[in-house]
Amino acid sequence: MKIPKVAFFDFTSCEGCQVEIANFDQDLLKLLQVVEVVEFREIMKETCSEPLDIAFIEGSFSREKDRERLQKIRQRANLVVAYGSCAATGGINALKNHKPDYKYKVEVYGADATMPHLETQKALPISAAIPVDLAIPGCPVNRQEFVRLVSDLLHGKAPTIPNYPVCMECKKKENICRYELQDTCLGVVARAGCGALCPSNGIPCEACRGFVDNPNLDSLVELLIKTGMQPAYAMAKARMFTANLVEE
Repeated sequence: MKIPKVAFFDFTSCEGCQVEIANFDQDLLKLLQVVEVVEFREIMKETCSEPLDIAFIEGSFSREKDRERLQKIRQRANLVVAYGSCAATGGINALKNHKPDYKYKVEVYGADATMPHLETQKALPISAAIPVDLAIPGCPVNRQEFVRLVSDLLHGKAPTIPNYPVCMECKKKENICRYELQDTCLGVVARAGCGALCPSNGIPCEACRGFVDNPNLDSLVELLIKTGMQPAYAMAKARMFTANLVEE
């Protein structure tokens, strides 16, 4: 039986999702038994130009000149998986889309802000440049979910991503609601699948996996305002990881 060839590529990102996969320990060893990794910049120096069964892409699409490289990857791969919130929705990178070009450059790069190689456009999901077969949310990706979804792809099953809020996972774990503790939380509209990791450890959900389909954002902002937040800050809070999903 032919072993599927897979490759990992990165665009505008911190490469944290690649690091997370590299740290899979035993799960990574199990994965390497059923696939052949032919390119993965974080852990190997080899590259390839041959056809791929699966191309995993991390990072957002933020430079028009990256479109050609993405198109070449798409042509080579039977399946393209955008993994991590930056690749899936634009992620935290998309916060720049709500600021004037000059402002975010100066804030990030300081005196180097005018250097030509730093020229970028809006931070968008990979699907804005090429067709994507599967988008896996998370900042970084959840290792158990990643392995499960890759297994589904390899077995010809239709992968599924949870489309219910983190609140449901909190209830299963019998966590005390952050709002009951006079705190804030985005779990009411955040996409589950993380096991309510942050609220279970006393940290409000920041919706790093994006939102469920058709979230009631007006109600979320209203709820945040009721905790004492100023309206502008409540809106900013709502789009920390979901800036492409929340309008001004």
